[in-house]
Amino acid sequence: MKPILIVEDEAAIAAALAILAQRLGRRAVTAPSATLGLQALEADPPALVLLDIGLPDASGLEALARIRARDAALPVLVITAHGNLQNAVEAKKRGASGYLVKPLDLRELERTMRALLLVADDGAAGGAIGGAAGAARAGAMPHAPLLIGSSPAMQPAFAAIAHACAADVPVLLTGPTGIGKSLCARVIHLHSARQAGPFVTLACASLPDALLEAELFGHEKGSFTGAEGRRIGHLERAAGGTLFLDEVAEIPPPLQVKLLRFVEEKTFVRVGGREDVRVDLRIVAATNQDLVAAIAERRFREDLYYRLRVLEVKLPPLCERLGDLPTLCAYLLAACGGNRPLSLSAAALAVLRRHAWPGNVRELRNVLEHAAAVCSGPVILEDHLPAELLRAAGGAGPAPQQALDAALHEWLETRLPAGVTYDQLHDELEGRLLGALLPRHHGKPTLLARALDMNRATLRRKLRALLGASDDGDDEPTAG
Repeated sequence: MKPILIVEDEAAIAAALAILAQRLGRRAVTAPSATLGLQALEADPPALVLLDIGLPDASGLEALARIRARDAALPVLVITAHGNLQNAVEAKKRGASGYLVKPLDLRELERTMRALLLVADDGAAGGAIGGAAGAARAGAMPHAPLLIGSSPAMQPAFAAIAHACAADVPVLLTGPTGIGKSLCARVIHLHSARQAGPFVTLACASLPDALLEAELFGHEKGSFTGAEGRRIGHLERAAGGTLFLDEVAEIPPPLQVKLLRFVEEKTFVRVGGREDVRVDLRIVAATNQDLVAAIAERRFREDLYYRLRVLEVKLPPLCERLGDLPTLCAYLLAACGGNRPLSLSAAALAVLRRHAWPGNVRELRNVLEHAAAVCSGPVILEDHLPAELLRAAGGAGPAPQQALDAALHEWLETRLPAGVTYDQLHDELEGRLLGALLPRHHGKPTLLARALDMNRATLRRKLRALLGASDDGDDEPTAG
């Protein structure tokens, strides 16, 4: 039976992956560099390759290209500790069969490995995990806008976008207003097989129902008052490319029926027309609403929901990715500063970190445009930020729950790259919580146990394990 080749320079991770390979009934061959990995691949052809991007002698993406040149069908699962959209898209472009970000979810990793091994055993690895091998297209990608950031909260979105770029199926973008869904749709189009075709946007919430139907499907001469001639709609304009339906939940139910027919059959009838029109295109839809709730309220068709949601990309709000603020600010300031280089002072960045960002990246862009307009020098100071933002930062600030959520996400961004387990995260949080509660009860575990309705012995055991509390004396623990 062919082995699993593990190309990973971190010995502890390589050893853990080798154990997992053995649990799947396979031999494990490990290599700490791209060069040794390629040599091992030649000497002992594997059934599956686990390939790290950050290798000491070369990028794993370069090694992936060489693996694909040798064997276009071999499943390759790319693993990285530095997840960003460029890595995800490039991995899929070069033929990765899967893409996972450290710290690894072992259950997800095992499921993915089993699926890839099944495909490999069937001799059809080219169709593995999203048809990734078919995504390696010749020619360089055009310059495209990219979603900025590399925070842990963005990693699932980057992986989903990479799958969407490699496939040619409908995609649903979900998340709150202002997070960049239209930018995400453009990225998917420009990195897809339809990149040479048009990218057409229809804002479904901006038009009344009757006009929305005509704009989407087009109309024939005389179909309504003012229709002096035939006009093609957005569907025909997007032929061969991508149609982006922004705020798709705003499409009224009667139009949803016509849209469903088009998604399933690729044909439609213009308003006032009788003949079927056939168009080949891809639909990317976006919404900030809960479509499952809309289905329950009969505002959105369930069958259309499933047809539009073949792939889903969930984009997180800005408050869950505050670690990306410095990079986002640098990018946005470069855009709004013109020929003048602008940077943020530490104090100004601290104010931005304390804000809840209900308007997400759109709100951040407006704040920075304001600051750039009032700043005469090269550095944006705290006083250059909008007055309402400063008042919020100096006053009550964000709501306690929002502040806690933001702090938790920022803390996770510092801990997850260290490869900690869920149990370690849980213990650290519980230790901090008990450490904050104990002084409120005069440092006495008995009083704290009573207030928490917790068994006193259980609490003492937790305090010893989590806080290093001493058991000398009945109620006088000391911090270790």
